[in-house]
Amino acid sequence: MMRKNYYQKLAFMGMLLIVLLAFQKYTSREKEDFPEVKFITESSAALSLTDFDPNDLDAKQWMHLGFSEKQVSTILNYKKIVGGEFTSKEQLKKCYAISEEKFTELESFIQLPENGKDHHFETFKNNEKKEISVSKKFNPDGLSASEWMKMGFSEKQAEAILKYRNYLGGSFVSKEKFKECFIISSENYSMLEPYLLLPVKTPDHFRKSANPYAIKSTIQYHSFDPNTLDLDGWKGLGFSEKQANTIINYRDRNLRGVFKSLEDIKKCFVISPEKFQELSPYIKLNTNTSLIQKQETDFSKVDLNSITFKQLLEFGLDEKSAGSMIGFRKKLRGFVNKQQILDTYNIDKNLVQKLISIAPLDISNVPKYTLTEAPEEWLKDHPYFKYSADKIIFYRATYTDDKKILKLLKLKPEYEERMKLYLK
Repeated sequence: MMRKNYYQKLAFMGMLLIVLLAFQKYTSREKEDFPEVKFITESSAALSLTDFDPNDLDAKQWMHLGFSEKQVSTILNYKKIVGGEFTSKEQLKKCYAISEEKFTELESFIQLPENGKDHHFETFKNNEKKEISVSKKFNPDGLSASEWMKMGFSEKQAEAILKYRNYLGGSFVSKEKFKECFIISSENYSMLEPYLLLPVKTPDHFRKSANPYAIKSTIQYHSFDPNTLDLDGWKGLGFSEKQANTIINYRDRNLRGVFKSLEDIKKCFVISPEKFQELSPYIKLNTNTSLIQKQETDFSKVDLNSITFKQLLEFGLDEKSAGSMIGFRKKLRGFVNKQQILDTYNIDKNLVQKLISIAPLDISNVPKYTLTEAPEEWLKDHPYFKYSADKIIFYRATYTDDKKILKLLKLKPEYEERMKLYLK
């Protein structure tokens, strides 16, 4: 019995000793590194990338590329800092909101030259790279549009250069005036300048007297009131469609629809001093602005899908609200319900609510398609479809049923409902 008790005590003491040794080892051991913990998350959907010019992207499109709202804000601010336009991949890469990994992922799709130090200045149009180059001295006064295009400018740029030359009276006069052409970037001017056969400085008498290079206008002018002139009227005076639109927007937006004086007209930047001098004898300005401003609109008869910017201002919207509403409607190709108008960004919701309660909405001319028949351009441009456009185009190659395609898209219910507004 005594022997049994002895062994029990011995076993107990042994166990106690083991516990004490283990505790001592635990409390006295050096700190050990824990293994790295990795959290398993669902992998984000792979981006469907296509070639893009970063200068054309708005905030939503940057976010679609996988950037956060804060990163997008940084990118757009950086764009302003560098002059409002990215000129090379090298420059874009310096934006700290774009990580090296992200830039590597996007680089092959970015439509920009590698760096801004090339001797040839590259432009991109329709995924084709063009170079502006010159090999011998030339007088820009004698170049035709086709010759500017051979140099590397686009057709629209060539036309703009010729129109600017005409504004100056048919000659660029000097390198100084040539440099002022808004189509000629500072980089392009630096390259072209050594080859220009023009005086460096503008002659002192150029603005003080009749331009010796002036070309007489062949336009037959008649008296006109610039406050009632429409697009065709301004084009009839020798302005291009783009210039005519600029003049009308300047009048309707900046001046609230009325030129109050000849000075107001003169200040419009697309009307050169020479052109204004040419037009001024024929301008019959209606100075009774009250007659113009009191042309009241019956908004109960104005379709919300055709209401104009000027009419929105007349109703009381400010320029920002009116511009946002017209811009969103244009992107949608027309509103299909009045709630969409209230969902427009940057609008005075109280005033717009009052407007939509009065004005009718005609949706008969709003284009609608099935997913299998919708034009690719429409899918990729429409605000409700563009982020799913590539998937739709892929799925409809196999499936011809809209319901099946919608199911495969796995959209949030609210996004699917928005799509259905424009589906047959």
